[in-house]
Amino acid sequence: MAGEAVSDVLRCEDVSREFGALRAVDGVTLSVARGARHALIGPNGAGKSTLLRLVAGGLPVSGGRIHLGDVDVTRAPEARRAWLGIGQTFQQSSLFGSQTVADNVALAVQRRRGRPWLPVPHRRPAWAARVDELLARVGLADRAGDPADALSYAECRQLEVAVALAAEPRLLLLDEPAAGMSTAGTARLLDLLRALPDDITVVFVEHDLDLVFELATVVTVLHLGKVLMSGTPAEVRASADVQRAYLGTARRADLFITEPSPGGDHVTTRP
Repeated sequence: MAGEAVSDVLRCEDVSREFGALRAVDGVTLSVARGARHALIGPNGAGKSTLLRLVAGGLPVSGGRIHLGDVDVTRAPEARRAWLGIGQTFQQSSLFGSQTVADNVALAVQRRRGRPWLPVPHRRPAWAARVDELLARVGLADRAGDPADALSYAECRQLEVAVALAAEPRLLLLDEPAAGMSTAGTARLLDLLRALPDDITVVFVEHDLDLVFELATVVTVLHLGKVLMSGTPAEVRASADVQRAYLGTARRADLFITEPSPGGDHVTTRP
């Protein structure tokens, strides 16, 4: 953004969201530095996914302010935030299953560049290279001509990342990107996210704590809608308060128990 002097890509200041008598997000204040891989973790019902929706504009705040760089986007609609540089993936797939893999990405490129809808936008020469680049980045170059509904679950998540990247975000929001994945699928996703360029800042909600501690540079723990703590992965691992919030115990080892699934895959025990 021209004239941007702040170093934080995202700032939430006393952000709250109420649903009737329930305060799902309760006075959250946090900053996300440019280039960070910032994880949001916490027990079910902690407000993690709601906070992502507030940042993306899918829900209005009940109170507080949200800044993208030096721009106050608190009242900006979702489409405006996307144009300013917020990209996102969702827990539920937002792909066009009957369209090809390439078409899904091309449509996202087309939206970003503000062009009228075309039935086969990836055939426009100026866009074809961008589509090819994105599919190669997420490991789907060989599936370009296949319908999206022919992809495996893990491949769909890879395609969703490509679609999000087509919007050229500076802030990428990922809501449980590894949910439902096998160990192999999670490993591929981790490689993909590690390979993202440093100029894309990532904020992600994830229950798989192995992935969190492999990827995150900063971890914020939410509990009952509030920030319990923010720190490095090592600091969060060492926190007895985090143990109690998850498990009602201060035994650090309990948070990182793993056990084999019936199919032999490694599964992280979830709070």
